[in-house]
Amino acid sequence: MEHAKPLPSYLVTRYHGWKATSYSENQGWYRRLATEGQRPRAMVISCCDSRVHVTSIFGADQGEFFIHRNIANLVPPFAPDGDHHGTSAAVEYAVTALKVSHLIVLGHSQCGGVQGCIDMCKGHAPQLEEKTSFVGRWMEILKPKFEKVEDIQDDNEQARQFERHAVVASLENLMTFPFISEAVEKGALSLHGLWTDIGEGGLECYDPATDKFTKV
Repeated sequence: MEHAKPLPSYLVTRYHGWKATSYSENQGWYRRLATEGQRPRAMVISCCDSRVHVTSIFGADQGEFFIHRNIANLVPPFAPDGDHHGTSAAVEYAVTALKVSHLIVLGHSQCGGVQGCIDMCKGHAPQLEEKTSFVGRWMEILKPKFEKVEDIQDDNEQARQFERHAVVASLENLMTFPFISEAVEKGALSLHGLWTDIGEGGLECYDPATDKFTKV
C-alpha cells in the first residue's frame, strides 16, 4: 500500500516515553493481560469525539472496559440483513463472548454528530442528505427523536436535550437485540445511560422511572 506513511515524529516520541515509563513500571500487568486475555465487566459505547476520555472519567486501567466508539454514541436497531454492522458486531461480542455485566451508553455535550442531525432536521445540512454521506445516513438513527425537542427555542438547550435523547434512543435499540433482551430479563446484564458535560466535568445518569437524567 504505497500511500501509507511513517508515524509522525511526535507520536513516536510519545510512544517511547510510554514504553520507558508506564509500560516499564507495569510489565507484569501487561503480560498478564496478554496471556490471560480480557475480562472486562462493562462495555461502554461512546462518541468518537476526542474530548470524551472514557477511561479517565472512571479512572480505569487497560482491560477494565470493552469500548466501542462511533459518531454520536448511537446503536442501530437489530437488523440481521447480512450487511456490515460494526456497532452491532461489537455489542454482540461483548454480550455473547465476553459476557459483560454492564452495557453503558455515554453521550456528551457539544456533540457534533447530534448537531448535524439537528441541522438535517431543520433543512440546514443538504450535504448530509446526500446518499453518499455516511454521517448523514448514520444520523438517521436519531432523526425520529427530533420531534421531542423541535419546540425548544434555545439552540443550546435544544442540542443538550437532543444529546440525551440520543442516549435513550440507543438504549431502546439495544433492547431490540434478542441476546441483549434475554440477558437483561435474566438479570445477567444491565443497561445504563449516561451523559457527560465536557466543560464542567459533570455526569448524569438516565432514570427510566422519571424519563430524566439526574446528576451522579
